[in-house]
Amino acid sequence: MTTLPALVPHRVIGTRVRVTEPLPLHGGGRTTTRAVQFLRECQASGLRTHWETAAVPRHTYDLRTLHHLPPPAQHPDEPVELTRWRAAHAYGMLYHRRGPGFVTVMDRRERPASARFTLDHPDLLAAFDALSDATALDALAPAHQEAARHLTEEGLALIVGGWAVALPPRMRRWPVPCMGI
Repeated sequence: MTTLPALVPHRVIGTRVRVTEPLPLHGGGRTTTRAVQFLRECQASGLRTHWETAAVPRHTYDLRTLHHLPPPAQHPDEPVELTRWRAAHAYGMLYHRRGPGFVTVMDRRERPASARFTLDHPDLLAAFDALSDATALDALAPAHQEAARHLTEEGLALIVGGWAVALPPRMRRWPVPCMGI
């Protein structure tokens, strides 16, 4: 059985998860980063995720950074940003793998280009690990705050309203042999 963090109300049935309340991807820092963390964990577990977004006003960040996550359910008269998200989404677009003393991140969100990052600097690793949970930037040491900003510049973390969260899921289930991705 898959265990997801109790960040948002949801139900898991087999390999599917249904979020029972709209997720606020535009709200305050804590609520937005927790919603992103939840979607990241659904992606990491290979769950088919059904969720709806709360009203979508202007975002303070580029919504394309989330295209690797399960997109929201389709609704008539939705903003074009959400339609683009569904069209661009594919499993395995962004993920990380851990090694001894490093993390490797594969980013294929910008097609046809792809990028591979190796995080081996102690401050980057510590910040990446701290951001596995939605975290207030003020709670981080100054060096880790700077590292979180660097991760955000590379599209590997999201900072909203003074809160931050890492974006790449740690894949636990691969739909094809791992060399095929």
